[in-house]
Amino acid sequence: MGIKIIDFNTKYTQQFYDLNIEWLRTFFYVEDYDEEVLSKPNQYIIDKGGFIFFAVKAEHIVGTVALMPTATSGILELTKMAVLPNERGQKIGQQLLQHCIDFGKTQQFNSLILYSSRKLENAIYLYRKYGFKEIPVEAQSPYERCDIKMILNL
Repeated sequence: MGIKIIDFNTKYTQQFYDLNIEWLRTFFYVEDYDEEVLSKPNQYIIDKGGFIFFAVKAEHIVGTVALMPTATSGILELTKMAVLPNERGQKIGQQLLQHCIDFGKTQQFNSLILYSSRKLENAIYLYRKYGFKEIPVEAQSPYERCDIKMILNL
C-alpha cells in the first residue's frame, strides 16, 4: 500500500495533535510550548507562512511533519514529525523528510533547521543521511529536550 503526502487541511487538526502528543509521550514528555503549538497549528504554523504535511495510507493519516517559519527569512524549522506506532519502520518518516526537502527546494528556501535530542539515534542518523549538519544550539532553544541542532542548506 503506497503512501501519499498531502497538504494541511483543518479537518486533520486533531490527527496532527494526536500523532505528535503520542510521539512526545513515548519518547519524552509534552512541554508547554508543544501543547500550545499542537493545539493551534493554524495560529503557530500555517498563519505565519508555514506548512504541514500528512502521510496518507489507505485513506488514513499515518504520519505528519511541519515546516515552521523562523525569525530568519528563507529558513524554516522542520518540526513536529511523527508516525503512528504501528506504521513505524516502513520509511514513512523518510518520505515525509524527503517531501520537505523537495518542497523547500521548489519554494527556494535557503535552509531547513531542526532541533532534536541525541537520544533519538535513528532520527539523527536519518538527518545526517539526508545531508543535515550539526550546528550550535542557541542558549534560548525553544525545547527543553533539545541537545542538538542541525541545518540543511538547500
